[in-house]
Amino acid sequence: MFVDRARITIKSGKGGDGAVTFRREPFVPQGGPDGGDGGDGGDIIFQADRNLRTLMDFKYKRKYEAESGQNGMKKNRFGKDGQDLIIKVPMGTVIMDEASGTVMKDLTEDGESFVAAKGGRGGRGNVHFKNSVRQAPNFAEAGGAAKERNVILELKLIADVGLVGFPNVGKSSLLAVSTSAQPKIANYHFTTIDPNLGVVQLYDTSFVMADIAGIIEGASEGLGMGFKFLKHIERTKVLIHIVDVSGSEGRDPIDDFNKINKELEAYSPRILKKPQLVAANKIDLIDEDDPKYLEFKDYVEEKGYKVFPMSAPLNIGVQEILSAALHELQVIEANPEPDEDYVEYFDFDADENDPTYRDIKASYDEENNVYVLEGKQLTKIFNSTNFNDMGSLRYLYKYIEKNGAIDKLKEMGLEEGDTIRIQNYEFEYWDEY
Repeated sequence: MFVDRARITIKSGKGGDGAVTFRREPFVPQGGPDGGDGGDGGDIIFQADRNLRTLMDFKYKRKYEAESGQNGMKKNRFGKDGQDLIIKVPMGTVIMDEASGTVMKDLTEDGESFVAAKGGRGGRGNVHFKNSVRQAPNFAEAGGAAKERNVILELKLIADVGLVGFPNVGKSSLLAVSTSAQPKIANYHFTTIDPNLGVVQLYDTSFVMADIAGIIEGASEGLGMGFKFLKHIERTKVLIHIVDVSGSEGRDPIDDFNKINKELEAYSPRILKKPQLVAANKIDLIDEDDPKYLEFKDYVEEKGYKVFPMSAPLNIGVQEILSAALHELQVIEANPEPDEDYVEYFDFDADENDPTYRDIKASYDEENNVYVLEGKQLTKIFNSTNFNDMGSLRYLYKYIEKNGAIDKLKEMGLEEGDTIRIQNYEFEYWDEY
C-alpha cells in the first residue's frame, strides 16, 4: 500500500531534575550540598532513508516520544542524557508543523536529517544554589519541559521523468516496457491508484521514471485523485505527456492534451515550465497519415512541443522518446536553474528562544474567586520548589515579586487573605512573607 501523507505527534524527552543531596562524611557533621545536575532530554530527529518508499508505517504508529533525561544524583553526579529518537522517512518527505502550517524541513538527500523537537535541558542540582546566605539549599531546579507538537508528513516522489495523461492512455504500459517495474495494467480507468517508480537503463546511464496516476479534468480542484497525484509531479524534471491519438475512448486527442496542461497549470504554473515531450500513443490503431493524427501533431508542435508517435505495448517509438527525455535531463543537469518557489520555513531559533518565556500572566477567575498566575518559567521554578523549605519558598516568592506579578494582582484588586492559584495549587496571600 502506497501512503504519501500522515499526521503524527512527536514529543522530545523531558530534562532530568537536579538532585537535592548533602555530603555525608565522617567528622563532617554538616556537609554542604552535592546534588548533581539532571541529564538533557532526547531530541526527535527526522532522517531521510533511500530504502523507504512509503509513509505507511506512520498510519499504524502515530505517537513518537524520545527518552527523558535521568535525574541528578548525589556526590555531584550528573544524570544520563536521554537517548535521541531518530525517525526515518523516505527521501522526498516534507515535514510541516501543523499548528503554524509552515515547512520544517524538506528531506531530499539520503541520510539528510534535522532536529524537529529539542529535548528539555537538565535541571541544576542544589549545589548551584549555595551562596553566602544560603549555605544548605534544600531545593534544586526541575528539568526543562519536553516539546510536543503535531507534524504533517507529506511524500513527494523524487523522479527524473514523470508520465502524465488521462487514465488508460498507456502510462503504465510505457513504464512496464521501459523498466523492470510491474505496474497493474488493465483496460479500465484508474487501474493505477498508486504512483509507480521504475529505473530506465539507457546506453551507459539511467534515470528514474514515475507513472503519475490518471489525472482528469478538475484534478487541480481535487476531483478524481487530483491532489493525491499532482503533488508528485512537482519534483520531476521532465514530463512525458501521453495522449491516446487513436481516440479509442471517444475523446479528442487535442482536447485531452489541452485539458491535462490546463490542470497542470492550475495546480502550479511552474509545472508547465518543465520540458514536456508528447507521446502520441496507440499509433498502431491508426495510420501516421491519418488526418486526425496529422492535425494533432501540427497543433501540438505549433505550441512548441515535440511529438513522438508510439505504441507502448508493441515497443514502437519507445526508444526515441526515452532518448529525448535523457537528452533533456542532460541539458538540465548542465544548466541547473535556481528554485524560484518561495517557501515559508519554521523558525527554530524563535522556537528555542521564546521571548515570552519569562513573562508571567496574571488573571482573575470569577467563577472560583481566585487570582491566577501562569508562565513558562514560573511553571519550571514552581515545579522546583520544596514547599517544606523556607528558603525554597522565599526563592519562588522573590521571583514572582521581581517579575511584577504581585503588583499586577494588586492592580486587579488582590487583598490579604485572597487566594492565588499557580497550576493546581492554591495559596492565601499575605503582605508579610
